Parts: sequence; C-alpha cells; structure tokens
Amino acid sequence: MRIAAIFLDLDGTLLTSSKEISRRNYEALRRAHESGAYIVPATGRFLGGIPETVRALPFVRYFVASNGADIYDSLEQKTLFRAEIPIHQAEEVFDVLDTLPVIYDCFMHSSAYISRDHYQRLDQYIRDPHALEMLRRLRRPVEDLRSFLRSEGKPLQFIQMFFNDPAARLAALERMPEQFPALHVTTSMAYNVEINAKDADKGQALRRLCGHLGISPVDTAAFGDSSNDKEMLEAAGIGVAMENGDPALRQIADRVAPANDADGVAAVLEELFPA
Repeated sequence: MRIAAIFLDLDGTLLTSSKEISRRNYEALRRAHESGAYIVPATGRFLGGIPETVRALPFVRYFVASNGADIYDSLEQKTLFRAEIPIHQAEEVFDVLDTLPVIYDCFMHSSAYISRDHYQRLDQYIRDPHALEMLRRLRRPVEDLRSFLRSEGKPLQFIQMFFNDPAARLAALERMPEQFPALHVTTSMAYNVEINAKDADKGQALRRLCGHLGISPVDTAAFGDSSNDKEMLEAAGIGVAMENGDPALRQIADRVAPANDADGVAAVLEELFPA
C-alpha cells in the first residue's frame, strides 16, 4: 500500500507533552515526505495557534485547523475551505453556556478570543501547565466576548468551553448534540467540549483535501489521540491511535502507536516508510 498523505493531530500525538517535535519524529516525517507523501498537520488549534516549529517545517504545505473548519495552503497563502458557525447560532450556544459552570472562548478568522473575566480564571479550569501557558499566550481577552462578536458581525470557526467539574462536562457532552443538532460537538481534552459547524470535522477535511490533491483517502494514514480525531481515523486508509489517547479511539483504530512522549508517530512511520 502506498501512503500518499499523512494527517497528524498535534497535541497528544505528534507533539511531546512539552509541545515539541522530537528528533525521531522529525526524521520520520522528512523520510515520508521524501518518499512522496504529503505531511498535513490536522489540529483543533486555530491556524495562528499552530506552533512555529510546526508551521516552519520545510516539508509542510497544507494545514487542517480548527477541527477541520479551516484548510489552508501555506504556499499559495490562501484558504481552500472554511466551515463556520453563523453568529445567530453562536448566540444560541452562548445562551446555554452562560447557564453552565464553564468559561469559554471562540475562534474567528484564525484568531482566538475570550472575555477578560474568563481569561483571568483560566488557571481554575486548566491544570496542565503547558496547556495553560499556551492558552494565556494565544487568547485575546476582550472586555465582553458577546458584545465584541456582535460588533464584528462575523461567523465563528469554533467554540470551546472548559469545565472544572468532570461530571458537568460529561453531562454536556451527552446533552449538547441534541441541543444543537445543526452543529458538531466533540472534545480533545479531559476538561473541554468543542463545537464546530456540522460540516467541520477532521474526517471531512481529510476527504476534501484529498479531493483537492487528486488522491484517494484510502491511500492516507491518520494519527490522533482524542475523540475529535475519530472521523479522521475512520476516513483514512490507516487510522492510528496513540497509546496515551482515548481508549474509545484505540478501539476503532487500525493500529495503536506508542505514546506521544515515546515517538509513537515515528514508530509507525518507520514501518510504513523503511529506510
């Protein structure tokens, strides 16, 4: 089987816990690229929030961001596809979130925004120091998020809420798909819930980019660790779940790789693209 494209989740998958690309993973990706495969980061992060170490990889041209809501060609510097939540739908989501024990943010035109009072409480909801540092650095606090979004009048790519009560989070994950049937509800961390437009998930993005590149999804491999990677692993010819990831994802994967801190991506790619 020839692998024509490799789709890679970042946090918990390609990146180590300290948000770095190991030398072994880098060399495995370089070798796969030299063998003719496209290397495509596919992340829940917004485009501007993708680490510079990933954006600067010399063999990466295409990016899937915001859980598939944004497909970007960095060589042409243009968006190939964008799936967004109209502001009136976003308002309906915010009406519900304002009744829950959460803080929340959103992505709009490749930037991330959060109300200032929520920004100041991030440490009450985010216990991972690397994730907390990333959120503090990448979010733009505004005095009142809803008022700011109304004044901008633009659709959103992504809405994210953070919980410090695990039971409340699980209840929201079960309830929200029924509350918002026109939207896509998923999660990527033990303390968050994510909402996208219905036609935005990583699996649909994989198929769309494959169509753009003229390759078959059957000729792809995809790596992920969380439930927001499920559709991508199902769409790929080879779906690879990380050992450190969601047990439910490992059950539907074709293969299970070692953990992200054990060069799991490289371990599989070295088999698919032997030296």
